[in-house]
Amino acid sequence: MYFNSFHFFAFFLIVSVAYFLLPQNRRWILLLISSYYFYMSWKAEYIILILISTAIDYYAGLKMSSQKSKAKKKIYLYLSLFSNLGLLFAFKYLNFFSDSLREILRMVSIDFSMPYLNVLLPVGISFYTFQTLSYTIDIYNGKIKPEKHFGKFAVYVAFFPQLVAGPIERAKNLLPQFSVEHRFDYVRITDGLKLMLWGLFKKIVIADRLSLIVNPIYNNPDSFMGAHLMLATFFFAMQIYCDFSGYSDIAIGSAQVLGIRLMDNFKRPYFASSVSDFWKRWHISLSSWFKDYLYIPLGGNRVKVPRWYFNLAVVFIVSGLWHGAKWTFVAWGALHGTYLILAIITDRSRKELAKMSGIINYPHIHRVWQAAQTFVLVCIAWVFFRANSISDAFHIIRRSITTLSFRFADFVGPLGGIVSKNDLITAFGLIAFLVMIHYMQEHMRMRKFLSDKPIWIRWPIYLAIALGIIFLGVNPGAQFLYFQF
Repeated sequence: MYFNSFHFFAFFLIVSVAYFLLPQNRRWILLLISSYYFYMSWKAEYIILILISTAIDYYAGLKMSSQKSKAKKKIYLYLSLFSNLGLLFAFKYLNFFSDSLREILRMVSIDFSMPYLNVLLPVGISFYTFQTLSYTIDIYNGKIKPEKHFGKFAVYVAFFPQLVAGPIERAKNLLPQFSVEHRFDYVRITDGLKLMLWGLFKKIVIADRLSLIVNPIYNNPDSFMGAHLMLATFFFAMQIYCDFSGYSDIAIGSAQVLGIRLMDNFKRPYFASSVSDFWKRWHISLSSWFKDYLYIPLGGNRVKVPRWYFNLAVVFIVSGLWHGAKWTFVAWGALHGTYLILAIITDRSRKELAKMSGIINYPHIHRVWQAAQTFVLVCIAWVFFRANSISDAFHIIRRSITTLSFRFADFVGPLGGIVSKNDLITAFGLIAFLVMIHYMQEHMRMRKFLSDKPIWIRWPIYLAIALGIIFLGVNPGAQFLYFQF
């Protein structure tokens, strides 16, 4: 059941009405049943994996809280870690490591076969695994107390708005909210619906439209020249942002309708002034998870410089692997880690260069220049993320440079087979509209800004967005990109 389907909106309407009709002490039952139904609408058997994770982590949390010694607590922490990561490895990474090991051994003339699991990747397994792991780790570290109500803990694991693609919530934020009565509040509900509407617009109108241009070019890079490949990379950067942030908006908005507050997951990442700033704005729930549960335990930046670089590299390589069992994702993560390490090494020289050039005396121009540099670096990394293979990624980068042509006929000719001139103009127009909205959001809260306007201004804007979804939207029901992770 995708967020951009009529099935979901019928489901969400029924759940929302029932939610406010039920007394507070029974709402967890509705949320649990509806969340399990939501997940089972993809592949019913995989609910077993969620049930296993829920039962083990509930048990481990209770047992840890009853132990006085760290050594005994660690036993139950390891139970949680090994069971959750074991399931994640088996369903997501076993085939990847089997294939990689077989290829390595084949290079030295050793014929060796490993087990191969021929199953579909369970939707959202990386997200709910990390969410349950944060719960048991926080209990072990004494940051939270275990949830004694099994049903409410099960809702925390499987809460349908953020189950399959986040945000990856922390128990400290989400669990207590299931015990608080959320009354019907018109302002809160309509605010959530506005966010859902905007998320749908980004997904259906912008992301899915851009995919019609990106996919043919990236799937057949030899047929296109440098300018086309650069255009496809730029469009993919906008596509993946609109797709994933669109999902997050719908998730956060739908939870808000029910009175549940989820963390922000995106803060206009392409306005970032550095790669470090980018990761404070992009997929915030995941980047903060890696910071708290991997980077800091490794020592963070409180270690010697070489170890600091090592910690950064490990975090970003693991982050790439988290996204998918492919070397392209590993390369994407490693490249971002390299960016951050090089930024640290060159920090002083870059500041000196900015002073010498005089651009630092023009803060607005300097800010735009930094954002442009960051965006280019992020786009280069996106090539590896989107390419079908490592060799394809390097081929696309090389061909983008060596076959770059500025002749109008060379640019428009090959595109004629996949997109019309009007479609191309529409795509650029939508991106310009998005940039304008984000620029305004950098300086104001857009939903509050609209709410303060008279009804004759507000409602035509809402209607225009809804009509845009109906008439400009393409590929209805298309899967969200991050569902594959």
